[in-house]
Amino acid sequence: MDEKINYNLTQVNTWKRILFMLIFAAIGSFVRIMVWGVILLQVASTLLTGKTNPNILSFGQNLSTYTYQILLFMTFNTETLPFPFSEWNSNSEKNLLNK
Repeated sequence: MDEKINYNLTQVNTWKRILFMLIFAAIGSFVRIMVWGVILLQVASTLLTGKTNPNILSFGQNLSTYTYQILLFMTFNTETLPFPFSEWNSNSEKNLLNK
């Protein structure tokens, strides 16, 4: 059993993934702040004009999809690295769940 644990601890790919997970945890925190900015802008737009802003809607959807991609990677549901290591929102939800 100790040999198996030692083997697992020496796997470079696992340590790389942990490093990427830490990077994406930081990026995800920044993205969540941006999502709150989008929320506030959309509320302000709706209050001032009476309708939602399509540009803010699109940006908010992209941020939401990006957050989803980060969470899928961090929970080991996909091996695909999110942006900036792949194209911006290049994978659909269906593709992300297929390994």
